Amino acid sequence: MAFALAGARVFDGESIRGGLAVVVEEERIAKVVPEGKLASGIERRTLNGGILVPGFIDVQVNGGGGALLNDNPTIDTVRRIAESHRKFGTTGMLPTVITDAPDVLSKAVSAVRAAHAGIVPGILGIHIEGPFLDTERKGAHELRFIREMTNADVAQIANADCGSVMLTLAPNRVRPDYIKLLAGKGVLVSLGHSDASLAEVSQALASGARAFTHLFNAMSQMNGREPGMVGAALADPQSFCGLIADGFHVHDAAMKVALAAKPRGRIMLITDAMPTAAGGPDSFALQGRAVHLVNGKLVLDDGTLAGSNLTMDEAVRYCVERLDVNLEDALRMASLNPAAFLGHEHELGRIKSGYLASLVHLSDDLRVLETWIDGK
Repeated sequence: MAFALAGARVFDGESIRGGLAVVVEEERIAKVVPEGKLASGIERRTLNGGILVPGFIDVQVNGGGGALLNDNPTIDTVRRIAESHRKFGTTGMLPTVITDAPDVLSKAVSAVRAAHAGIVPGILGIHIEGPFLDTERKGAHELRFIREMTNADVAQIANADCGSVMLTLAPNRVRPDYIKLLAGKGVLVSLGHSDASLAEVSQALASGARAFTHLFNAMSQMNGREPGMVGAALADPQSFCGLIADGFHVHDAAMKVALAAKPRGRIMLITDAMPTAAGGPDSFALQGRAVHLVNGKLVLDDGTLAGSNLTMDEAVRYCVERLDVNLEDALRMASLNPAAFLGHEHELGRIKSGYLASLVHLSDDLRVLETWIDGK
């Protein structure tokens, strides 16, 4: 059954225009037409102002609504995380499992595989963050679970069959031939949690790595003689960079530098959200360690940042209100850019004929009013 969404401005992925209607048939957008040219018999749903935008895509979501994938790696957990973040505009996500015991990682992959097979709307794949990391930049990852990559790991990850598979690894701890093998199998290799040099990062990029996980955080910093991971990320025009725009993980000035340095289309807003986000409690346990929400940021008892309390709509507002990013660019960083990283830019990230009808209706002050995933 077809219906038309009208009465709001429309951001089509490039520009914001008024006076348009978006016609949805089944799971896809059939056409975008002037409101006055809508067929008389079509069901018309009036949005009463605001702006209709492509649904947000978050490639790093550990938890939300009180649930944490590591803590209980089941389909029910994936569903709870997805439903919680959908209220804040996320219509596509990669549930994220961080460094843990092998059985936890295996169960998380199985849960996301089942969710991706149509059980949970909006699940585009999985993000496996670790355990192949550098202990010098482990952040909140548990030291006892960090280990070297093996041939068996490569085979298991390459055959995860979860849709998009994103893997965060340390380029100075994983052999380049492993990176090449994984990338050749379609795994989206992202670099993070590492004290790697520019040379080590460059070799990983040449081997097929495509992104940097939470830019600036848990990675070697840039200086004049050794650019490190940050310098490599900012200098490379092809790689994507995830950015946590919450005011705690990265200073505003550093984010502005990244936005100026990277080509348009290569910055992705991410939340790195934990169970407190999207309506969860103010504290939780991460592998037996207490994590508390203190003045807006999540910390372990020793003060280490442990993910975020962020939602995607908050990240968009932060970029617009604090970083002076124009609204169109901020919306692209939350939708089209991550869609392109995942290889879905031909069906997600735009409001255009033939694209999936995964949409968000925002108020004029950029609060989420309603969402659709695949037309529902």
